[in-house]
Amino acid sequence: MDAASLTGGLRDPARDGARAFRAAMEVMARPGTIATLDHAAPPAPLSAAAGTLLLVLCDPDTPVWLAGACETGAVRDWLAFHTGAPVVAGPGDCAFAVGRWDALTPLDAYPAGTPEYPDRSATLIVELDRLLPGGTVLEGPGIAVQAALPLPDPAAFAANAARFPLGVDTFFTSGTHVAALPRSTKVLV
Repeated sequence: MDAASLTGGLRDPARDGARAFRAAMEVMARPGTIATLDHAAPPAPLSAAAGTLLLVLCDPDTPVWLAGACETGAVRDWLAFHTGAPVVAGPGDCAFAVGRWDALTPLDAYPAGTPEYPDRSATLIVELDRLLPGGTVLEGPGIAVQAALPLPDPAAFAANAARFPLGVDTFFTSGTHVAALPRSTKVLV
């Protein structure tokens, strides 16, 4: 582990962690909302928003899969030092996964929970080039009438929603921006 792994965490862990966790829960409760998460400075290729999510949502009991370009020694060491989260070899064993959309697919490779324990599912952090309002139309809990997000594969997320209460929950990140799509949200394709 090199010295760079020791930096880039939360500057004020108690306050920044609380603010970041609240922002993460807020976007999950209100699909289509975009918030700012800039509390961490993780190693490339992770964005500030993705790194911040990993810091506030992961711990030694939450296995993480680093997909595609995110599987680097620098990211692995940074995550280990700041969270203690174990890195797993594939999507079937993770509680969280982070990467670009093409490295994270297909969605049915992840734990989707069981009828008795739907909460035992994975949460994805999908890194996007841009995260702007608009895109695929969404309906459901937390949305007054309709909302929209630029989903990388609307059909895959519509199929995920059709499995509710099973399925995965997803955060989308780009730079310092974050949005979320819970599995309970109807995706209009």
